[in-house]
Parts: sequence; C-alpha cells; structure tokens
Amino acid sequence: MTLPRLGKYIPVLDWGRSYDRTAFGNDMVAAIIVTIMLIPQSLAYALLAGLPPEAGLYASIVPIILYAIFGTSRALAVGPVAVVSLMTAAAIGNVAEAGTMGYAVAALTLAALSGAILLAMGVFKLGFLANFLSHPVIAGFITASGILIATSQIRHILGVDAGGHNLWEMVTSLVAHLPQTNPMTLLIGGLATLFLFWVRKGLKPALRKIGIGPRLADVVTKAGPVAAVMVTTFAVWQFHLADGGVKIVGDVPQSLPPLTMPDFSVGLVSDLLVPAILISVIGFVESISVAQTLAAKRRQRINPDQELIGLGAANIGAAFTGGYPVTGGFARSVVNFDAGAQTPAAGAFTAIGLAIAAIALTPLVYFLPKATLAATIIVAVLSLVDFSILKTSWQYSKADFVAVLATILLTLGFGVEVGVTSGVVLSIGLFLYKTSRPHIAEVGLVPSTQHFRNIKRHKVITDPSILTIRIDESLYFANARFLEDYIFDRVVGDDRLRHVILMCSAINEIDLSALESLEAINHRLDEMCIALHLSEVKGPVMDRLKCAHFLDDLTGRVFLSQYDAMRELLGKLSVSDAIDTNDNSSAKTG
Repeated sequence: MTLPRLGKYIPVLDWGRSYDRTAFGNDMVAAIIVTIMLIPQSLAYALLAGLPPEAGLYASIVPIILYAIFGTSRALAVGPVAVVSLMTAAAIGNVAEAGTMGYAVAALTLAALSGAILLAMGVFKLGFLANFLSHPVIAGFITASGILIATSQIRHILGVDAGGHNLWEMVTSLVAHLPQTNPMTLLIGGLATLFLFWVRKGLKPALRKIGIGPRLADVVTKAGPVAAVMVTTFAVWQFHLADGGVKIVGDVPQSLPPLTMPDFSVGLVSDLLVPAILISVIGFVESISVAQTLAAKRRQRINPDQELIGLGAANIGAAFTGGYPVTGGFARSVVNFDAGAQTPAAGAFTAIGLAIAAIALTPLVYFLPKATLAATIIVAVLSLVDFSILKTSWQYSKADFVAVLATILLTLGFGVEVGVTSGVVLSIGLFLYKTSRPHIAEVGLVPSTQHFRNIKRHKVITDPSILTIRIDESLYFANARFLEDYIFDRVVGDDRLRHVILMCSAINEIDLSALESLEAINHRLDEMCIALHLSEVKGPVMDRLKCAHFLDDLTGRVFLSQYDAMRELLGKLSVSDAIDTNDNSSAKTG
C-alpha cells in the first residue's frame, strides 16, 4: 500500500509529511494554552463522573495522542467532556458504588465498549447513523444535561452529601441537606464561581483596555481557572480549612497513566452495552459537529467515518490507561483553534504537557477544595444551556418544538439515560412522522412557460380530464398508503377524469412497499377507466422500476417531462386552447 493511500487511514502520515517549523510553533503555543485550561477541567470532569481526579488527567493523555494519529480534524481536542462524564456516572452508578474498585473498572469497561462500537461504526462506514439524531433534539438534551450537571455540583458548593439522579431528586435532596451547609465551603465555592464567571466574560476586555495584546490577554483569560485553583488551594492549606470540614481532593498519584485492564465479563458487558451505544452516538455527534464547524472556517474537510476510527482508538486508549469515555470537546476545541493550532500535533503536545503535570504537579493539588472544581464545572456547563431552541423550534416547526420540549422534560424528570434514549426515539419518530405524510400538490401549467406549480399557490392552467400530482418525498413503507388514500379520495366522484399523472421530480427512492402501492393504484384506477402515467422519473428510480413488472402493467406511459405528458395526452393541441385557467395565485411559491 502506497504512503498516500495509507495516509487515508492513518492521517498523521498525510499531514505529517508537510509539517514545518511554522506549524510546530503554532501548535506549541496552542498546546500551552489548552494544557493550562485542561489541568483543572480534567480534574473537575473526573469528579463529575464519580471517579478519582487523576482519572481525568489519564483520560486526557493517551486518547489525545491516539486521536492525533487516526483523526482527521486539525483542531479537535479530545478528552473528558461534561455531558459524557455525566452519562458515565449515570451508567456505572447502576452497576457499582462510587469510590470502589468496581466503579473504576466499570468506567474502563465502558470506555472499551464505546471504543469498540465507534471503531466498528467507522470500519463499516456507519457514521450516517448519527444523522438520525435531529439537531433540535440534541440541543434539548444538552440543555437539560447542563442543568442537571450544574445542579449536581451545588452539593459540593454547599459541602453537603446530597444526591439524586434527576432534577427533582437533586433539588429535594439539596433542600433537605441545607441545614448541614458548611459556611467556609460555601464561601470558597461561591467566590470561585463568581470569579470564574467574571473571568469568562470580563477579564479579557479589562486586559485589552489596559493595553495588553490579544494573544497574551487570551492566555491569561484561559488561565483563570488555574488562578482559582491556586488561590483556594493555598487558602485551604494556609488556614487549615480541611480541619473545619472543607472537602479536598487529597492524594493524587504522582505518575503517568498506568496500564489498566477492563472487565469483559458477560454480566458487566450486558449491563453497560446500551449506555455505551448511547455515549458513543452522543459523543460522536458532539465531536463531529465541532470538527466540521472548525474545519469549514479553514476550508478543510472532515471524514466522518475516519473520525469514528479516531474516536474509537482514543476511547480504547482510555480504557487501558486508567481513563473513562472521551470525545471531542466544544470549549477546548474552540480554544485550540483560536490559539492557532495547525495540526493534530497540538493535541500530542498537550498530552505531553498533561503528562508532565501528572508527574510533577499532582502533589500541589492535595489541598484543592472540591468546591473549586465544582465551580469550574458549573461555569463551563451553563454555557451549554440554551433555551432559545424552544423559541426557535416553536416559531419554525411545532413538531420539532414538541420533540425538544419532551427531551428536556424527560431528561430533567427521569435522568440522562432516559433523556438520551427518548432523544433517539423522538428523532426517529419525528422523521417517520414527517415523511409518512409527505407534501402532495396538485399542479398545473404556469402560462407561457413549461413549468408546473401548485394550483393553490399560483395562477395555472389545468384540464378537467387530467389530474397531475407532485409528491415531494421519496416513497417508502411509511407513506405508501398515504399516497393511495390521497389519490383515491381525489378521483372518487370525478367523472371527468381520464388520466392521472404522478410527477416524480422529487422522488429519489421507491421501496418495495411503495411499489406494491403503485401497483394497487394502477389496478384500481384501471377499474375506473383512468390511466396512470408517470413523468420526470429519475434515472436510479427508473432503474429500480425496470427490475419489476410494474412498468409492463402500467396502464399509461412514462414521460420525460410533465410538459410532454400534457401535450401528448391533449392530442398535441395548443395547451392553452384546450384547458381551463385555475386562478388561485398568491404571493407564495412552491
């Protein structure tokens, strides 16, 4: 296999050939900025997943390197993200108790299963399956997840042992535990949260006003969470606040990611398989959305199937190096892109920086209060909450609005697993509902043209002996009967009709169920002494029809264009001389 061909499957062999000093410099700067951002974020997301803080660092080292080798995005930053961390906690919380060895092993197994699923989807080119999750439904799920994540972290801000798997359980548990609030923990968490919100919104403009350059101002802003970590850690150490009940991170192993082994026992795999599928799909959708958005800004291309392989390799790497499921994160990827990352090597350099942190800096976080990590999570995930999708979907499509609202309510009311499952079901159901009732228009000839348009929207020419309908959807099992009912309802009682023409310009596919419906329509119309014709049939559709007996039994003809059909059926007379004018014009088009 030649090197260019091999580079299709191992992209590092492609971009690596043109790697130069300029790209190295840009990638190093981006890696430094992202590393500063990821140190506290990785620790925080591990806390969200219910795992030891070092698991977040481990999940951000080897997976990033593997993605750099197999992924196609030049800017995507892979690692723990908020939504996947929450889904991980929900999944393994059902099979093991947090803080136990079994819990950590279950996280490794979940990562391995997710990696295997993603790899399989990539090898068999199944990336298109993610398209069955509609964007509005995904937006609703992420919004609800952001609320759940932020609510789940309030207990760390208060310093109480509240819990719960859905919004109602969390809120009621927090209210019940309010009397046990630790004042010092609340002070630390509250101040850290306020500081991080200010850093996100106000620090960079303030730095620019005093004359600091945009690149340095951006670096300082991204280091804001690190400053919060340093100040609060120093305060806890200096004033012995841990003795007063402030919960701290404690011992973090000072080492590189260890070699770990998932548990592939039948019972555990069966318990985690469905959550692994959901995590894989949600993670891939989030990752590919970010990767394609950033690639478009530089006129680059993303290969979705190769992205599946890259993410699969990253998750398998996490499974064998002490991590948990990972994907491409929005915030870190945007930071990586804005910082000037030119190639995936920026991710590899970030992994090296995190490895150095895992070896040299972990003793420094012993007194890091969990309230600070919770504040980091809250500030990060609240940016995911976007209720404007409800207004947008309501104005554009009531069906989409119902799907979004149902996803949000189910996620908040029953937890993340029910929410994401309902999102998948609602996305597929919404697709089936919309396509099962396709738009069907009765069309006529626009005067002085050869174009045919909806008689309800335009002033057109029609003939009482000819009915022409345009189906604006492919025909398949879910909508075949709808077409039958429409045609029969329209022709019954109309004694003037002699011809029905199906204008097939918008039909890209006719499956076997739809073919049987067409045969039934042809037969029923024949009994009514009405001929069935087709016009503007696309080549691939015609090729499929030729494989059956439908065309042999067709009572009418197949015409190249609708105009040809009208002229032929009217005996080649002047169309305007033979047919009536139907005046239903309006400002609409279609």
